Amino acid sequence: MAQRTAFVTGITGQDGSYLAELLLERGYRVVGIVRREPRDAQSSLPPGLPGSVDLVEWDMRDLPRLVRLLEERRPLEFYNCAAHASGSGMYDEPIEIGEINGVGVTRILEAIRRVDAGIRFCQASSSEIFASASESPQSETTPVCPRSPYGAAKAYADFMIRIYRERHGLFACSAILFNHESPRRSTAFVTRKITHELARIKRGLADELRLGNLSARRDWGFAGDHVRAMWLILQQPQAEDFVVATGKTHSVREFCESAFTHAGLDYRDYVKEDSVAYRPDEPVQLVGNSAKADRLLGWKPETGFQGLVKMMVDADLRTVRG
Repeated sequence: MAQRTAFVTGITGQDGSYLAELLLERGYRVVGIVRREPRDAQSSLPPGLPGSVDLVEWDMRDLPRLVRLLEERRPLEFYNCAAHASGSGMYDEPIEIGEINGVGVTRILEAIRRVDAGIRFCQASSSEIFASASESPQSETTPVCPRSPYGAAKAYADFMIRIYRERHGLFACSAILFNHESPRRSTAFVTRKITHELARIKRGLADELRLGNLSARRDWGFAGDHVRAMWLILQQPQAEDFVVATGKTHSVREFCESAFTHAGLDYRDYVKEDSVAYRPDEPVQLVGNSAKADRLLGWKPETGFQGLVKMMVDADLRTVRG
């Protein structure tokens, strides 16, 4: 039996790297798509991936180049984990966000349609498509209502996926991922900012951590669990979209308390609310209902909130040295 090939965009990021590891464990040949010279991108991969994946360069604006890559490598599956500016940057550079997160996905779909409509495609979508929702929890039937350029671009990509699925018969799906974290998360995100600064405080390199609204709540899961759902989605007999979430929310304050307690500290001695960074609570809580994923994929998160916090704290304590 020939080895299966999968394309993964965003392979140097959190989701792409965990997904690449999962695919390698399952015997795939992984082609990682990067924005810059592959030799330079090697250094951005987690330990174990350099030398195990084949890196190729692709600008998401270049449709002919992707057509050639698909013709040369003939993947069976294609996972898009690449995105521009999420987290605190989701309102910045709206044109670039729309180009990469929205139109770029359409280019992938069009390339697949032209080369081989049998290639299965999974998009890493986002709970930000529900940011102005009037109902909670959110499921696959919740009306899409983004309120940021990032969420709008993700919603556009989801609509195009549905169009290509229904009009052209592509096996194309959206995994609507709610917040998912890990030690590989950027420090631009509040969870990693907390654990990284906690490690610096523990090592005597900092004496306080300034955050915005400590009451803000999120549906936080582990990135490794969420990308496992993406893989399961492409193993199904029928192409469908799925919400991927834990179904539970925790506040920023709870995250701080758990993280600092695990490091033997009291968060109240170090964490300060910053009025400049303060964002009011959302009118409706973003929390996902992943009952469909449970029923059809047999998917459940394996890493709980406390385990996720401890994993992230331990990783930063190992890497931050005084």
